[in-house]
Amino acid sequence: MDTDASVYHPDYYRIIERIPGAWHFKKGELFYKRLPIDFNDFELLYGITKQQITIELFRLNGGKIGYYLADLRHKKYYYCGTDPEGVKLHLRSLGIGRDDPMENGS
Repeated sequence: MDTDASVYHPDYYRIIERIPGAWHFKKGELFYKRLPIDFNDFELLYGITKQQITIELFRLNGGKIGYYLADLRHKKYYYCGTDPEGVKLHLRSLGIGRDDPMENGS
């Protein structure tokens, strides 16, 4: 995703980009952290490894290039398309997020 793009989502969602020959797990920033644990330790937090996640993503769409969204808590996976904006739109379809009132000229 673009370096200036901001996407806010619960910690159990992860954004993954498929590029030729690799899966890139996007690093997020926590704005509130109650527990002193590594939020990138998927196995500790959700009982799943990065390898298992990439297998599920590959099964979903045959490893098509683009952006994916992984709900690690519920083990659900989504393809969001080749445009980073697709991630925001898919999160919105899941009831996460809202329009930025500053972008609407309000």
